[in-house]
Amino acid sequence: MTEHRTRSVPSGPSGVLSAAPGMLSALGLALLLAWPAPPAMAQNAAAPAATGKPAAAKPATKSAGAQGKAKAQGKGQARKKTPPPGKGAAKPAAPPTVAAPAPAAPAAPAAALRPRAAAQPLAADYIVAVVNTEPVTNNEVRARMARAERQLQARGLPVPPAETLRREMLERLIAERAQLQYARETGLTVDEGALAQAELSIARQNQLPDVAALHRQLEKEGIAVQDFRADVREQVLLARLREREIEPRVRVTDAEVDRYIREQTGQQPEAAAQQELNLAMILVAVPEGASAEETARLQARADEAARRARAGEDFAALAREFSDANNRGADGGVLGLRPADRYPTLFVDSTRTARVGDVVGPVKSDAGFHVLKVLEKKRSNTLPEVQIPQTRVRHILLRTSPAQSEQVARERLADFRRRIQAGQATFDALARAHSEDGSAPEGGELGWATPGQFVPEFEQAMNNLDEGGISEPVTSRFGVHLIQVLDRRQMALSAADQRQLARNVLRERKAEEAFDTWAREVRGRAYVEYREPPK
Repeated sequence: MTEHRTRSVPSGPSGVLSAAPGMLSALGLALLLAWPAPPAMAQNAAAPAATGKPAAAKPATKSAGAQGKAKAQGKGQARKKTPPPGKGAAKPAAPPTVAAPAPAAPAAPAAALRPRAAAQPLAADYIVAVVNTEPVTNNEVRARMARAERQLQARGLPVPPAETLRREMLERLIAERAQLQYARETGLTVDEGALAQAELSIARQNQLPDVAALHRQLEKEGIAVQDFRADVREQVLLARLREREIEPRVRVTDAEVDRYIREQTGQQPEAAAQQELNLAMILVAVPEGASAEETARLQARADEAARRARAGEDFAALAREFSDANNRGADGGVLGLRPADRYPTLFVDSTRTARVGDVVGPVKSDAGFHVLKVLEKKRSNTLPEVQIPQTRVRHILLRTSPAQSEQVARERLADFRRRIQAGQATFDALARAHSEDGSAPEGGELGWATPGQFVPEFEQAMNNLDEGGISEPVTSRFGVHLIQVLDRRQMALSAADQRQLARNVLRERKAEEAFDTWAREVRGRAYVEYREPPK
């Protein structure tokens, strides 16, 4: 299974994590269609262990049927926010680090392809819309509706009225068709190397040794290899387009990160960011009990030092000439970088509005007259320590398909559970032999997981287990799982990790907004003509 992450949280391979690109097997598995949402964007910043590099743009889901291919010669695709599992879906490399997937083309499409080669054209098919010069057919819309209904039912969500769902699916097909046309118009292409890499990733996530084995299995399932490769090429093309168009639009500033952290922790601005100062000082000391004449003379000396400092003379040299501080200005008068509350209130108040490089004073204290130069000002974030629970977990996944219904998968996993508890088999051995997840070679181990990392069904079952406990079979949109909790711990997030986590949350949010804006722009530029059904 792929690494389906949310918010860039670190994890090992898994088919239960909730938001990275993935692909259901094109080998006769149930065809799913997720409600679209913008793909997470590749992130430039190196993320900490709590954030993955905002993920590369996700490929879109293919939906055109054989009839649509023949009549429309254009294939629609739907982007997916939480695509189905598949090891290495977004990229065939090692599990994403805190920094996230590279902006290379995704290694696998986001959903299974319909076996169009096996389908027969329907006489009832007709054109329902034309996007620029490409038609969208009724059968394409119907196929998309059927998949959407299956997906909603699998998640236990209500299915909208047929006419509402039809309009939604048609609009998605139109938007996706317009995006593909725009990609081609702007010269984007997918070379054979990228296509081969995508196919290899799909083969590996389906436990097939190579692309040739994938092609043989496709033909066995009635899916034309040529159509399959065309679909994969278009999905990679859309991923590259979205990455190119959206990545430059997504920027997260330090100020936005600070504000988000304050909102999440309830800190006041002064508590969240403490000012640090580095000042240089010239002290013209005034002896205790000095006369008014003596005080005036010393103030004039301080005024002279301040005047020459403002005129641009070297402050360190002036400190050595004028300062009566303990070391007589031998250190250039530099007091050092320290929190503002470790400086005298007089100094902080006097320099509050001063900028770096400004000279302030003379200001009078009981010790004498001070001339101050602001060498450095910065704010250091002091975040509260955050402890997050982590769970070390493993699972066995059985995917549902025409050959293996959900009930059959649940019965098989219930038998596995019984055998493990009876000591007749080990979880590790059964996972290696039977799990249809990329974690199978590791005995189903998913590593240490943080809250929110897995889909709700999986996480709820995991949280209800004691250490060493094994769940009853649990159904999610990825299939049916048998879950075992191996260990639990509390992990402290460093301030840097907290900031990077906040940055990636904001980045994902902005990427979604940017994608919506961009998709509307592309749709708005397209000529769309709706067609009435034939009488």
